[in-house]
Amino acid sequence: MKRSKKEVLDADFAAARAGVLDVAAFLDRVDRGEGEADFRYRALLEVLPLLSVPGPGRARAVLEALSCRDAAIAETAASKAACGAPNPNK
Repeated sequence: MKRSKKEVLDADFAAARAGVLDVAAFLDRVDRGEGEADFRYRALLEVLPLLSVPGPGRARAVLEALSCRDAAIAETAASKAACGAPNPNK
């Protein structure tokens, strides 16, 4: 059964708020760090506007923007670890 907007907000707002605060704190930590940020920082900043686009599909848009679409990289990766964003330099 489909939940009402109020039911979704009542059930999930605190977790969503915590997630947004976690992202903000992460960005603050990177900004306080020394040296230059890499492509992952820029990729994360670039997807933030997607969160304010009305309608369904935000999660998919963010996931696609932060996913590498190059199958060759997956086949030649030395480990199963992912960097979490497509590297424009590779």
